[in-house]
Amino acid sequence: MADLAQWLTALPVGLAMRRLPWLFPLLQTIHILATGMMLSSAIMIALRVWGFSDAQTIDVRRRRYMPWMWGALVVLTLTGTALIVGNPRSLRDPALPVKLWMILPAIAAMLVLAAAMRGGTRGEKGPGIRTMMSVAATATLMLWFGVTLAGRGRWIFNFIG
Repeated sequence: MADLAQWLTALPVGLAMRRLPWLFPLLQTIHILATGMMLSSAIMIALRVWGFSDAQTIDVRRRRYMPWMWGALVVLTLTGTALIVGNPRSLRDPALPVKLWMILPAIAAMLVLAAAMRGGTRGEKGPGIRTMMSVAATATLMLWFGVTLAGRGRWIFNFIG
C-alpha cells in the first residue's frame, strides 16, 4: 500500500487536486450525500420486501428506488476514487480495506435483490423467492450500513475517544 500511496501522490491529477482547497470538502459532501441516497433507497425497498409498507407493489418499489441505488453506486465509486487519488494517505487507514471488501458482497446482494423483485407483488411470488428477497434486502441494507460505518469509522472513533 505504501508503494501505491507514493505512486498516487506523484500523479499530476492528485497534485492538481491538492492545490484546490475547496475540492476535498465538495467531494466528501457529494460522497456523503450519495451514501445517504444509497441507504435511504435500501431502507425503502427493505420495508416493502419485509411487508411493513404495502403502498406500492414490489415491482413499483424496485423501479422507483433501484435506479437511485445504482446511481448512488456510480457517484460513490467516482468520488471515492477521486478522494483516494487526491489524498493517498487514506490508503493507510485500516478501515479502508474493510470498506472496499464489503462493497463487493453489497453489490452482489443488490443484484440478487433486483432480480428477485422483478415482476409482481410479494404475495404473487413463491415462498422461496420471498425468502430470497428478504435475505437479499437484509444483506443489502446491512452491508451498505457496514460500508458507511467503515468509511466513517476513524472519524467516529476519534470523536468518541
